[in-house]
Amino acid sequence: MKNIRGFLIDLDGVLYVGDKAIKGARESIDLLRDKNYAFRFVSNTTRKSRKTIAEQLSSMGFDIPVEDIFTPPLAAVAYIKKSKKHHCYLLTTGDVYQDFEQECICDNSAAIDYVILGDAGDKVTYENLNRAFRHLMQGADLIALENDRYWMAPDGLSLSAGPFVQALEFATGKKGIIVGKPSRMFFELALCDMGLRTDQVAMIGDDILTDIGGARTLGMQGILVRTGKYRKDTVDNVAIKPDRVIDSIAQLQDIL
Repeated sequence: MKNIRGFLIDLDGVLYVGDKAIKGARESIDLLRDKNYAFRFVSNTTRKSRKTIAEQLSSMGFDIPVEDIFTPPLAAVAYIKKSKKHHCYLLTTGDVYQDFEQECICDNSAAIDYVILGDAGDKVTYENLNRAFRHLMQGADLIALENDRYWMAPDGLSLSAGPFVQALEFATGKKGIIVGKPSRMFFELALCDMGLRTDQVAMIGDDILTDIGGARTLGMQGILVRTGKYRKDTVDNVAIKPDRVIDSIAQLQDIL
């Protein structure tokens, strides 16, 4: 790929699905290292802390340091730090709360500044959504860790945070601050870390909207893989067109 010096690479659906690495993914990452490409991993995963994600990748045979993994909590924390407001209501699941511990005060001792919503799985109950709704109506702002519609869970397609972000936006009349893909803020964190311009970087992902659409908006090239949550009917029905479409990241060697 002409003039490309680095890659932003999605994780879930591109390197692995569930707890299984996609065939040829490890070899493709090794190839990028051998050819001296810069790369960072940008994931909208909001169920796991960066540390846990790095450990999961290691268990599948990937050698990826935690510092090379960019997730929405990084952007959220940067935003919160800049605002100097720290009282948060987290509606998430798993251990992603660990990425917020140094910057967020998550208790009931004061009015809430931010409702932070990620893919909360079974914690998306009426009670919890209603608590978030009340905080927003009382003055809190909504930070959406991601706005994806669905993702590929081990047992099939599953709702992500996007539908619930839109439900709270509809109920409150407030617009959520999107900090995960496809937000400019999120992509720029990883680009800055690599020290590359947008025209020097290509995004590899399985989501035509958040991965490819977000990348193209910033001027990056987009490589769509037919793994993970890729669906041909979705791709055919949107105006966004990737620069390349490959069966899996294992085919990256064919287009470098």
